[in-house]
This record gives sequence, structure tokens and C-alpha cells, in this order.
Amino acid sequence: MSTQTDFGPDSGGRVKGLVIVKPIVYGNIARYFGKKREEDGHTHQWTVYVKPYANEDMSSYIKKVHFKLHESYVNPNRIVTKPPYELTETGWGEFEIVIKIYFHDPNERPVTLYHILKLFQSPVNESAPPTIGRALVSESYEEIVFQEPTQLMQHMLSNVKPITNAPWTHDTNFEEKKEKTLERIIAAQVKVRNEISDLKEKLHLAKETISKFKEEIAKIQNNPSSNILSAV
Repeated sequence: MSTQTDFGPDSGGRVKGLVIVKPIVYGNIARYFGKKREEDGHTHQWTVYVKPYANEDMSSYIKKVHFKLHESYVNPNRIVTKPPYELTETGWGEFEIVIKIYFHDPNERPVTLYHILKLFQSPVNESAPPTIGRALVSESYEEIVFQEPTQLMQHMLSNVKPITNAPWTHDTNFEEKKEKTLERIIAAQVKVRNEISDLKEKLHLAKETISKFKEEIAKIQNNPSSNILSAV
């Protein structure tokens, strides 16, 4: 693997106009013990992770991943320097995990992600406790965008090897999720357009009513004597 010394202190300089996108998946998987542990009250074992969306070894450009856990954990700052970029712990509550990705090229700024550790289905149903042994998966798709990366970073990003020769899959079907999200967006857009159309129609009717009232008021103001006679 090429190092910074091969490209100089500026990593060879920025490649103008170049954009490289690396899709990733991050999240957690959790399993219920079946009851609280007597020694610490923990109810779940969980693993938080960052992994590539495509079948490629991210270690060619990722130096380390920093996971910042809740302060109640011993050593809440955990560093993983090689794949798989994940860590496993136990606990009883949900909290936000800060994930910071560092690159081999020091001229590239780290990327920070935020993930809410999920242990329970939402909403929590007291009458339906978690299923023993069944995994709960909460993961998200994200894209790391390298805008005009350095020559060194371009070299690292362009020379990645596959992790496995077997099919590379995820617990979440992101293509299906994308389609459903798009369908919801389109449905919401149609609903908003219909509501805007209804409001425009109501506004038009209101303007017509106001115009008629103004005409009647103008008639009264222009013919005060006829109104007096009518009153008599």
C-alpha cells in the first residue's frame, strides 16, 4: 500500500474536479438474554459496526474507527484499527453512539456518524417482551463523499480488494427500503399538491366573497339618500 511519503507532505495535492463516493452501512445488532443478568442488570448483547455497502476491503483507505459509548461504560472510547470495524458489549438501555472514521491520509478529515443503539422494537410493548435469541437489526445506509481527494487518497480509494468471493449481503434490503421511501415521498408530494389546490380554491372563493362585499359597500356609500328613503 502506498504511504504518504510516496506522495509528499501534501499527499500529492488535490485532484481538481474529482469526486469519489464510497457507500457504507452502519448500525447495530442486538439479542435479548431472556432476563436481566443478576450481576449487572444487563438484558442484551449488542454489536455496533461500520461496514462497506459493496464487497470491498475498506482497510485500504480507513486507518481506524472510533466508537464513543455511553459514559457509564468502562473506557467508553473504543478504537478499532482493522476490519471488521465493530465492537460487542452488553447493556440494558439505548443511547447514542458517536462513530468517527479516520483515514490513512492525514490530509483527509475524519467523518463522524451518529447512531442510536437499538435494543427494543419501537414502540416498546410491555405486554410483548423481546424474543429470546432473535436478533434485532438497526442499520443505515450512508455515502462518504470525497470531494477533490488528494492523489494519495485517490490511489487508496481506487485500489480496493473484495472481502470475500461469496455473495455480499446485508440484513436490510436497502434497495427495497429505497423504493418504499421513494413511494412515500411521491405519495406525500401528491397529498401536498392536492392540499395546495384545495387551499387555492378556498382562497379564490374568499377573494370573490370579499369583492362582492366591497361592491355592496361601495353602492351604499355612493347612494346614501336612497338608503335613507328605503329605511323610511
